Amino acid sequence: MEANRWVVLTAVAPVAWGANYFVTHEFLPADGPLYGAALRALPAGAVLLLLSRKRPRGDWWWRSAVLGLLNVSLFFVLVYVASQLLPTSVASTVMAVAPLTMMLLAWALTAERPGAAALTGAVTGLAGVALMLLRGAGEVDAAGVLASAAAMLVSSLGHVLTKRWATPDADVLSSTAWQLTAGGLLLLPAAVVVEGAPPALSPSALLAFGYVSLVATALAFTAWFAGLRRLPAASVGLIGLLNPVTGVLLGVAVAGEALTVQQLAGLGLVLGGVVLGGPARAGRRRAVRPSADAPLPGPGPLPLPDQAPGPAPAAETAPDPFPAPDPARRR
Repeated sequence: MEANRWVVLTAVAPVAWGANYFVTHEFLPADGPLYGAALRALPAGAVLLLLSRKRPRGDWWWRSAVLGLLNVSLFFVLVYVASQLLPTSVASTVMAVAPLTMMLLAWALTAERPGAAALTGAVTGLAGVALMLLRGAGEVDAAGVLASAAAMLVSSLGHVLTKRWATPDADVLSSTAWQLTAGGLLLLPAAVVVEGAPPALSPSALLAFGYVSLVATALAFTAWFAGLRRLPAASVGLIGLLNPVTGVLLGVAVAGEALTVQQLAGLGLVLGGVVLGGPARAGRRRAVRPSADAPLPGPGPLPLPDQAPGPAPAAETAPDPFPAPDPARRR
């Protein structure tokens, strides 16, 4: 049951990201991707910093910069460009290739070998992506597809590195805040040089940035990185398939985009990939499977999760009802 709770929490992120494509496409200025990415990252990072009240220490200074570059600076700019060039359904669907990419990267970088169920789910989801993209949406902007694919690649690498570098001294809230702040600060100089003065924002754009920064970034990334710490990378990647599902359904319901029979079939394959991959079952297996060197239950209390097992206390013995006579008392 605990694994199911982490799956539900992790699913908050792809649902919020799927809606983010529509919000960006409809309400944010199309000619300022650098400022758009910076205005998404910095308020979210500031809010999480206020909540965590922790600064990076040691290796987390440079790790925050690397992860901020991958997960924030490059990813946000590429997603912003893709959202402006592609329909909501197509932009979010390209990201569905991420599960297979994350599985391969996690296998190489964290020695997490994907199981047959996870691979089957990823391939099934990828087939659904092909059905939804190749013929179901008419003319597709090649530059937008390339931007979305590049965003998928850099974010997959960043997410796997986030899992690999997770340490007890950097909790999820703090490490997410450091990444967002570092990524936003890296974007600001580039935005000033390339785009000049910040764009004027209408009230609707300000509200849209509020959603993009607080919901699709601060909340979504905290939930996503929490799931990465508790579940295998392959399972988390499969949960990410809810991103294109949300994008497609929102594009049809709100933006009036057409949903063809071929896209509907692809949508079914994507959802089938999530079920086949079994993220809840994978998380449960990982949560209950004991490690090879875990101590067996003994008479003493079990060690805490992060505490090395110590020697079990000596068993108490009942007093002898017939004690031996004391020699001193005889004398």
